[in-house]
Amino acid sequence: MLYGIIIGIIAGYIASRLQKGASSGLLVNLFLGLLGGFVGGSLFGLFGLESHSWLGEIVTSVVGAVIVLWVFSKMK
Repeated sequence: MLYGIIIGIIAGYIASRLQKGASSGLLVNLFLGLLGGFVGGSLFGLFGLESHSWLGEIVTSVVGAVIVLWVFSKMK
């Protein structure tokens, strides 16, 4: 569980820096990374891709988090 939280924080931080250029805070980054992991994992699963390493999990979560941020920016 701690492993997933750390991956979520890192992925959320990277995604928020890619989209907005500034970090959004620890809890927001954690939520964004965890949601991004779900979205990215689901999206990659549709294409038959899966991650087997911590780096793959970060990439998957970052891609999902960027998609989540993009969707939220379009809803405003």
